[in-house]
This record gives sequence, C-alpha cells and structure tokens, in this order.
Amino acid sequence: MIRSVINQEALDRLFQLLDQADNVVLTCHRSPDGDALGSVLALRRVLAQLGKNANVVIPDRYPATLAFLPTVNQIITFVEASKQPVVERLLDQAQLIFCLDFNSMQRIDTLGPLISNAKAPKVLIDHHERPEPVFDLCFSYPEMSSTCELVYRILMQSRMLPLIDKPVAICLYVGMMTDTGNFTYSCEDPDLYEIQASLMRRKINKQQLFAQAMNTFSEHSLRLQGYALDRKMTIHQPQGVAVITLDQEELLRYKYQRGDTEGLVNRPLSMPAVRCSIFVRQDPEIVKISCRSKGDLDVSRICSRYFGGGGHINAAGGDFKGTIQQALHIIEHEIIPELTPTEKQPTTIPNE
Repeated sequence: MIRSVINQEALDRLFQLLDQADNVVLTCHRSPDGDALGSVLALRRVLAQLGKNANVVIPDRYPATLAFLPTVNQIITFVEASKQPVVERLLDQAQLIFCLDFNSMQRIDTLGPLISNAKAPKVLIDHHERPEPVFDLCFSYPEMSSTCELVYRILMQSRMLPLIDKPVAICLYVGMMTDTGNFTYSCEDPDLYEIQASLMRRKINKQQLFAQAMNTFSEHSLRLQGYALDRKMTIHQPQGVAVITLDQEELLRYKYQRGDTEGLVNRPLSMPAVRCSIFVRQDPEIVKISCRSKGDLDVSRICSRYFGGGGHINAAGGDFKGTIQQALHIIEHEIIPELTPTEKQPTTIPNE
C-alpha cells in the first residue's frame, strides 16, 4: 500500500483555494524536461476535469523529444513575443497559480517577475531542496523521485485517482521515468513501483514511452554526442570525474536542437572508474551545468554551492552566468580538488 505522506492541512488549504478559483495558470521551469512538462500537463488535465479553466504557460520552448505528450500543443510559450500579451492577460485573470518543478523564481527567467507580481495565490509543488519563501502554499518534498510522483500522491490523498485517465497517466509516468533515468537513481522507495503499477493499469505502453522520451535521437544528435564523448570528454584521476564541454560553435556545427544532448551526462558513469560526470553546455545566454554521480557522492551540494542550482544526491544541475572557460576553471580548480580521495594533486588524462 502506498503511504500517505502529504500534509493534510496543506491539502485542505489547497482545496479551499481551488474552490475559490475558476481561472488557473500552471507553470514550470525554463528548458522544461519530462518531469516539468509531465507534471503541469497532468495537473492541467485533472483541473479541467474539475471544471477549471486551466492554462499552461512556460518560459521557453520544450524539446521536440517531448512533443508526443498529450495536449502539449496547448502550452503557451512566453518567449514567443506574440504570446506575451496573452500570458499577461491570463495571469491578470488568474485566481490561482501552480508552480511546478522549481523552487526559485529565477528558474523561470523573464516570466518570474510576472508570476511574482500576479495577485493570485501561488502554490508550489516541487521536489527540490530549499524553496524560496515566496509561495502562499508549499508542497516541497525533496525525498520524492520527481514532481510527477508528488502530483500523483496529492491526487491519491485527495481521493482523485479516478481522474487519472490514460493521458494523465502518460504524463506522470514520463516525468517519473525521465527524472530517475528510467528508474535507475532516486528510486529507492518501494512506493514508487506501486505508483508505476497503478499508472500502467491505465493501459499505457511503457516501452513506447521510453523509446519516445529517452531513446529517440536525430542523426545530428547522435553525431553530436559521439563527438562530445570522443573529443570533448576529459577524465580526471584519481578523483574519478569525467567532464564534457560543448560550446556554441560546436552546437551550431551539429545543428543542435533542445533535447539533443539528453542523457549525455549519464554516459561516462558506465565506466567503473568514473564516479562523477559533469556536462557543461554553453547556451546563448547562460552556461548549463548537469551533474550525475554514483553512491553517496552528493552532486546537489556541488550544484547548489557553485552554480545556484540543486537537485538530488546523484542527479543535479545549475546555471552559470559567465563564459564556459570560467565555468570550467571553477570545476577544475575548485570542485575536482574537493573530490580528491588522497593528498596527491589531480592528474588529467586528455583525449588523444
């Protein structure tokens, strides 16, 4: 039996807010992944079944690899100039705002000030540590595998499982699957597998969902990842840290599209000698940092301390407002020395 872990007083308050709200806006973090998109789309569909006028607004475009998610075409993207007046109107009319899968208004970029200044109460549903004290109601459970798991638990304790139809189940399953690397990390709780079984009873095809969300790549994506592993991966010993970097010129050369490097950061961990993998990608306005690890090596602490991010012990990320060279300097001269298991100075094994 799945445990009831959600605070009942918070649930009661949530439904008080819902009773008073007809117009609802849902949002998630920039560069949305499967958990971010899955959670907002699943909750939006549930709210629509409750008779709410619910709209999903996100900071920027979602990756093409997630275009198969049900009702994803109804998402409103704030980065598109033509949609900004629509977003402003929706937020002005909103009576409740759900903030999913992020813990800081900085995570939603230029959408942040609009959400912050909106008059409607803001409800956080998230599994990252240390949420900002800017939300009116907070469901913050860092021990959860994903925000989608948290949404499921909220629905379960609210006796709304009958509202989880096949489209909702698809969205929730994809979020849980992608945020755990197809259930390979952050998935020690046996409850997670009972939730997975419950979703599968909605007739979802988990093999197909895995193929669509995690194992579908364009030719350019495969060539980019091959180039990154062959030419841009450096292994630092004795720390057992692999670092991969891709700059803007390299991304353009391989016609990079959002989602093309999905899963790349996990690849070095297949080597027994590597216990931490760091991927550094230069986006147009920011440097993206992704970290993965094995065992008890806490990469969420690294991302929080150096890159204003966070996540889980074995999977975390952050942003760096500088050059890729500056980010790499921090990694090589501050982070990697911290991970040295002996007093020896780190040596670097470059690619041939």
